[in-house]
Amino acid sequence: MKLKVCMLLVCMFTIASLVLAQSVDGKWTGEVQGGRGAQPVNLTLKAEGGKLTGAIAGGRGGEIPIEEGTIQGNTIKFKSKQMGRGGEVVLNWTGTLKGDEIAFTRQQEGGQGQAQEFTLKRQQ
Repeated sequence: MKLKVCMLLVCMFTIASLVLAQSVDGKWTGEVQGGRGAQPVNLTLKAEGGKLTGAIAGGRGGEIPIEEGTIQGNTIKFKSKQMGRGGEVVLNWTGTLKGDEIAFTRQQEGGQGQAQEFTLKRQQ
């Protein structure tokens, strides 16, 4: 009996995680403060189980695909790569989904520069 109850709880948790993961799907917008003032951030996300795919729109090079994207519960993680003045720059993104907002922290890989914190909102 205990085994059945444990299995049921695991199944319910798994289903709840998948439902939460699906709620991240869509377009998200906001701004991040930088050396040149506020810069727009436009993000499209899609979750399939624990895998997260999508792209960051805008910028000089057009869309930037996200890489190594994961979603677990309400925690989102992925990387983006773009060309900077000194070559390729890899940014690690970590976000917390809160309804129609995602609170992000973005840090250059290797710990260079300050982490940036900003919030994106779901487009209606």
